[in-house]
Parts: sequence; structure tokens; C-alpha cells
Amino acid sequence: MRTIDFSPAFRSTIGFDRMARLIDAANQTSGTATQPNYPPYNIEKVGEDAYRITMAVAGFSEADIDITVKESNLTVSGKAEKKEEGETATFLHRGIAARAFERRFDLADHIIVSGAEIENGLLHIHLVREVPEAKKPRRIAIGSGAPKLEKTAA
Repeated sequence: MRTIDFSPAFRSTIGFDRMARLIDAANQTSGTATQPNYPPYNIEKVGEDAYRITMAVAGFSEADIDITVKESNLTVSGKAEKKEEGETATFLHRGIAARAFERRFDLADHIIVSGAEIENGLLHIHLVREVPEAKKPRRIAIGSGAPKLEKTAA
């Protein structure tokens, strides 16, 4: 039995449906045979609040790759353009896979995509964590006494 029912934990919570979806998705993709492994990628932490996803996209140009962000999901897809009809090539060995792909990444709260570039067959996607001022921790000073309430005569 590999399924876990988390519904009792979510009965008294509001707004945690995203967490339930993430847990369900993790359970469904726990088998590595169903996960795509093309193209290979790295996720690096390059600063205090900066990250970079690097994908090996040999054979793809900037026009062949589409990067979209919707809510907290980053989708990178690629489709290599076909050769012109006049060009025909006979491959003796084809080791560079130029097949279409789609990779999805779930972004944490306050992570935004700041840019992307292709260099030497590698796609670099730059991510930054920008926490709004209202969400940052703040220090509360402890006063010497409680605020005094004045009574008014009626």
C-alpha cells in the first residue's frame, strides 16, 4: 500500500490545496521510469537569493525554445526547426537528440525569473528570490510598560 490519505489533515485548513497537489504529484512520479530525463539540467544556488537552472540544449536556437511562467510553474519547451526541403543529410551516427521536449519546474513563493540566455549549447535561466517588505521578518521592540488606557467620565 503506497497511497497516503492526507484529507483529514486538510479538513480544517484553508488555502493549502497547492500543498496537497504537490504531495499527490510527488507520489505519482516517485517511479523514475515515468520521469523524463531529456534534456539534462542542473539547478545551482549562485548567491544568497539567486539561483540558476542550466539545461543542455545542443542543437536548439533561441527561436526554438519557449520559456513561460504561469503562477508558480516554470515551463521550458523546445522544438527544433526542421531542415529545409532542399537539404538532405544521411547520418552515419545520430547522437545529438534534437527531439521536442518540455520540462516543468515548481517555483517556491517569491521566486521570479529574471532572465535567460543560451551560451555554448547551454540554456541558463536566472531566478531571484524577492520577498516583499511586508513578508520579511521584522524585530519588535519590547517596551518598559504596557500602554495605558485612560478612562473618560460619562
